[in-house]
Amino acid sequence: MEKELKRIIAILIVICILFVSLIVYLSYFQVFKAEAVVNNSYNKRLWINEEKILRGSIIDRNGKILAYSEKTGDTYKRLYNYGNLYSHLIGYSYREYGKVGLELEYNNILLNISESTPLNELKNIVIPNTEGNTLKLTIDHHVQEYSRNMLKGKKGAVVAMNPTTGEIYSMVSVPDFNPSTLKENWNDIMEDGDSPFLNRATSGLYTPGSVFKVITTIAALETQGLDLEYECKGSTKIDGYVLKDYGGKAHGKVNLEEALVRSCNSYFAEKGVEIGKDKIGEVADRFMINRAIPFDLPTAKSTFPYKGNIGKTDVAAASIGQGKVLVTPLNMAMIASGIANKGEIMKPILVKEAISPEGKIVRTNHPETLSKGMDIFAANEIKNMMVEVVRRGTGTNASIKNVRVAGKTGTAENPSGKTHAWFIGFAPADDPKIAIAVVLEEDGTTGGKTAAPIARNIIIETLNSIK
Repeated sequence: MEKELKRIIAILIVICILFVSLIVYLSYFQVFKAEAVVNNSYNKRLWINEEKILRGSIIDRNGKILAYSEKTGDTYKRLYNYGNLYSHLIGYSYREYGKVGLELEYNNILLNISESTPLNELKNIVIPNTEGNTLKLTIDHHVQEYSRNMLKGKKGAVVAMNPTTGEIYSMVSVPDFNPSTLKENWNDIMEDGDSPFLNRATSGLYTPGSVFKVITTIAALETQGLDLEYECKGSTKIDGYVLKDYGGKAHGKVNLEEALVRSCNSYFAEKGVEIGKDKIGEVADRFMINRAIPFDLPTAKSTFPYKGNIGKTDVAAASIGQGKVLVTPLNMAMIASGIANKGEIMKPILVKEAISPEGKIVRTNHPETLSKGMDIFAANEIKNMMVEVVRRGTGTNASIKNVRVAGKTGTAENPSGKTHAWFIGFAPADDPKIAIAVVLEEDGTTGGKTAAPIARNIIIETLNSIK
């Protein structure tokens, strides 16, 4: 009897040791290894579990189905209804190539998994979910389609958003790719020198050119004692470096508004040096330059390295959006939004909500202020200046009958090729419903000539489509 008791005790001790070891291992795995496993979209074990779940659909703001899954045998196949149109937003989900875009960033929600941890994975094996959640985007399908058509045959990006909520109405990057034919075209896409996989809207870094002058303008408005009058002679020399106005045109006597309306390089270069790098950098920081932008997709960080050792010529170049300044189209759309929204810069939102298979809203992305760019008085001043840019300045091609449009054009010199054409703006100026940024990569023309009319057409279409 005693021997039997000792045997039972020994067995229980072994079981306890094994149980404790399992708990220790799972705890170690969860603390030190789980993140690496979760972030590895090529994890085959995860794919085996995932393929047993009907992956949730992705729909636009009006309920149009953009991506969905259907059963094929014992697994589910992912289908993309509109090919290239949402390639940089939705991305793709393939066992062979992993996941990108919303398919990756919202993978757990699409699979109705609360959190990808070893313990939850064990739970999913024992009591698996069979159907995932639906993602409802802020995107308007019609506006998205129209925006892409506006960029046909070009390289570049469009971001159109609601300045008061941060909701993205359209986000387009071209060249793009078709996630439905990824297997057939993978090698061609990978070898394409135009980088179709790059989401230019969020991760493309461009010299902004004159659209950056709105930042310099705000800095000028906030600089006490700054003489806002200037005599433009068509060029200026700063520390031996000659900086010319477009076409070498002399604008004569101009104030801050006229300088912005005519996009006078000499004015902003000289005033930028007077204002100083720290003040311009401070304003840039408030508008999310040099800062990570929280978003539903990965984003690159716009940069103006003003805290480094930069000289007068660097400051002059930066003041007109050249030199060491690099920005993303998303960031520029947010800058336009911040001006439109009385100085409040809203967090950009692409995913509006997640809806359970039973129709219950399980997650909502609410409007959120990221930063205070400027006070309401400065916002109103620069808004009125930008209205004049479109009414009688470089942005007349963005004008809309019976609608006050505020905007700024940009023609950015590109060290590696032709100039980039830019336009940023918002409308209606006094009650903004849409803010927009358009960049045409290596277009070789001016922002006023090519980017402004594209922005105009998208603004009209958005105002007519979204109520």
